[in-house]
Amino acid sequence: MMRRCPLCHAQESALYHQDRRRDYYQCATCALVFVPSEQYLTAAAEKAEYDQHQNSPQDTGYRRFLGRLFNPLATKLAPGARGLDFGCGPGPTLSVMFEEAGFDMDVYDIFYAPHAANLTRQYDFITATEVVEHLAAPGEALNQRVAQLLPGGYLGLMTKRVTSQQAFARWHYINDPTHVCFFSEATFRWWAAEQGLTVEFTGNDVVIFRKH
Repeated sequence: MMRRCPLCHAQESALYHQDRRRDYYQCATCALVFVPSEQYLTAAAEKAEYDQHQNSPQDTGYRRFLGRLFNPLATKLAPGARGLDFGCGPGPTLSVMFEEAGFDMDVYDIFYAPHAANLTRQYDFITATEVVEHLAAPGEALNQRVAQLLPGGYLGLMTKRVTSQQAFARWHYINDPTHVCFFSEATFRWWAAEQGLTVEFTGNDVVIFRKH
C-alpha cells in the first residue's frame, strides 16, 4: 500500500519496522520514518498524554535538558532578538530561559497556548523542543516556521534522531504513542536543502537551521 510522506508528500515509501501497536514507513525521497495516520491517537487521547508531563521552569533537570538547545542557539543571537517557542507545552520553560537572557519571547501550543496570531508574526529565531516527532503534518508546520523567520533567522529543533533500522527496533522513543514522525540527519539535510537553509548538528538530538 502506498503511503504519502507527511514531510515531503512523496508517494514512495517502504515498511521500515513493525511492532505490536504500529507500523513505521520510510520515505524513499526524504528518509523520514513515519506512522500512518490511521494509527494516530485521537486529539483528546493525545492531549491526555501531554497532560501527564510535569515540566516547569523550576525543574533544574528540565532546564539542563533544554540547555542542549538553549546554549548553542543563544550564543548565535544578536542582542534584542525576538523569538517564538513553538509547541511550548503545559509548562513553558525554554521561553523563560531566553527571557532571562534578555530576549523577548512569544509562545504557541495547539493545546496549551493556542495564540494563533503568533503563527503569523516574524521572528529572529524559533524553537521547537520535542515537538516535531508529534506533528501529523510536519512539512506544513516546518515550512510555515521558516516563512516566519526574518532573513538570517534561526530555527532550533530538539528531537531524537533515527540512526539505523537495528537501533530503531530497540528504540524507547517509538514506544510513545504520540510520536509519529522520526527524523534522521539525512532527513534534516534533505529538508534544509529544499528550504535553502544552512544546517548545523550541535548535539545528537539538536539541530539548528539558518535562513539566508
